[in-house]
Amino acid sequence: MSARRILKEISDLRKDAPENCSAGPRDDGDVYTWDAMIVGPSDSPYAGGIFNMEIHFPSDYPFKPPKVVFKTKIYHPNVSAHGAICLDILKDQWSPALTVGKVLLSICSLLTDANPKDPLMPEIADMFIRDRATFDETAREWTRRFATG
Repeated sequence: MSARRILKEISDLRKDAPENCSAGPRDDGDVYTWDAMIVGPSDSPYAGGIFNMEIHFPSDYPFKPPKVVFKTKIYHPNVSAHGAICLDILKDQWSPALTVGKVLLSICSLLTDANPKDPLMPEIADMFIRDRATFDETAREWTRRFATG
């Protein structure tokens, strides 16, 4: 059942991918491991950056969420140094009605609207709250250094 659902999502994404996002299987022999990419939103300090991610689907997908990690380094309060993402729909707010496209859109939204109240990186969240200008400049610098094509 999970493979059939994943194949449908591949087809849907090919027809109508979210703006500034792409995702698909890493190779034809394994529909459970995908590579994904997001272009940093223009209204964020990540503007113009190309952020690569990896998606792993569990065998009981869509009843359990996919595991999504950033492969590109990013300065963000909700993304760990290892690329783990703190996002409610990837944890306790997951629903089988969600799709990879909706997950990618939610991650794009997180780049525009960080959630410093639920951080994976408390020091970055503190900077986000106390000194937004320095946070934005650091995020822009990391984007230039690590997220260029």
